[in-house]
Amino acid sequence: MANTTTKAKMAETAPASMMAVVAPAVGWLVPGAGHLIQKRFVRGALLLVSISTLFVLGLMMQGHIYKANGGDILDILGFIGDLGAGGLYIVTMARDLGQGAVAFATADYGTKFMIVAGLLNFISIADAYHIAIGKKK
Repeated sequence: MANTTTKAKMAETAPASMMAVVAPAVGWLVPGAGHLIQKRFVRGALLLVSISTLFVLGLMMQGHIYKANGGDILDILGFIGDLGAGGLYIVTMARDLGQGAVAFATADYGTKFMIVAGLLNFISIADAYHIAIGKKK
């Protein structure tokens, strides 16, 4: 049987609010936007600039964008990392960019830059969610 302190902690950490759904969704689509709609302007702007810069630099280095396929495990992990960039990934796929150029030595670095941008966006989505539910100030 749970004591009253445990019940109180569970009640205060599990509020069901619309912001807990909207902030992560918007934050995935536009990096940093989950923080911006919660009035965390500095953090949101820093995330927007850093994630977008990483992704664009990766494209400029002729990095490769991974597509959804059931092949090699490294391709699947690369796809998950790239997909984390959200709207940047969608725009890149729609414009048919990120084909990768094997001839350039920087292409491998560009690929990693774009994957890291997506993974950083996943972390920012989790942060926006924790702020929305009140777990983090």
